[in-house]
Amino acid sequence: MKKNILSSLVLVFVFVFSSCETNKQYKTIKLAHGLDMSHPVHKAMVFMGQELEKNSNGTLKLEIYPNQQLGSERQCLELLQIGSLDMTKVSAAVMENFSPNMKVLGLPFLFKNKEHTFRVLDGEVGKELLDGGKKYWLKGLGYYDAGSRSFYTKTESVLKPKNLEGLKIRVMESVTAMNMVTSLGGSPTPISYGELYTALQQGVVDGAENNPPSFYLSRHYEVCKFYSLDEHTTIPDVLIMSTHLWDKLSSKEKFWMQKSANASIKYQRNLWAKAETEAIEAVKKAGVTVVKPDKSLFQEKVSSMYDDYKSNKEIYNLITRIKSTR
Repeated sequence: MKKNILSSLVLVFVFVFSSCETNKQYKTIKLAHGLDMSHPVHKAMVFMGQELEKNSNGTLKLEIYPNQQLGSERQCLELLQIGSLDMTKVSAAVMENFSPNMKVLGLPFLFKNKEHTFRVLDGEVGKELLDGGKKYWLKGLGYYDAGSRSFYTKTESVLKPKNLEGLKIRVMESVTAMNMVTSLGGSPTPISYGELYTALQQGVVDGAENNPPSFYLSRHYEVCKFYSLDEHTTIPDVLIMSTHLWDKLSSKEKFWMQKSANASIKYQRNLWAKAETEAIEAVKKAGVTVVKPDKSLFQEKVSSMYDDYKSNKEIYNLITRIKSTR
């Protein structure tokens, strides 16, 4: 009899425990972006999801939608603003349409080198720019490395600005990017990243500009056989959460989220360094002519863009602080 009672108690305990595990509450955070799943940024997001689940003891989970499944970068930002999407990754160039001071990061030849870039982004100026999006319902969590952007074309190497004259160059939806290409003599044409391969094939545009891993992983090298590493801009990717969700998180949940984001940023930057080298080697093997033009020729042409901001004290102050960062 005692044995039967003991067995029954064990069964009840197992049932209750299993029910608690089954009914365990957790929050699913939906993150969408426009990149391929083999991209270093996507891999970093997968890592972030693993870290988030570990840090929160399974109470927070990340659900990722890559390849523009939920829309372009601009559309994802709009979804964040109305609370229909929780997180996204966008280029700072696209972010400037929503948080105006971000445009400073799109100015050509702003950073001295990679080390200078990270000191700025991880420092006071970078934090200010991330916080600046809050009033637009966009909470910045940090910056992924997106390398430096350079021109790639279908017809010839861009060795000097004159080579861009008469060419339609795809740019992001960024006034700063359009002004830059115009200053260099090209004709800027904003096109969604997901539509760019077809646009290049069909001659809608003659070329574009992007970093080596994106040029390679997008397979744009199949159409554009000339890549000129002028490295005109170093525009980071920004990891963003909707304030509609952020404001609902507890202080512990916010800590777990930021800690996981920080870990993914460190992880992504290491992946990126390797991906850049591999991408350049891969496109060369695919028959792309890769050249390094004289950057000073391009710097001279875009220098007037800085003068245009002298009347905007807020932006010009940011430019001064970035350039003086040691």
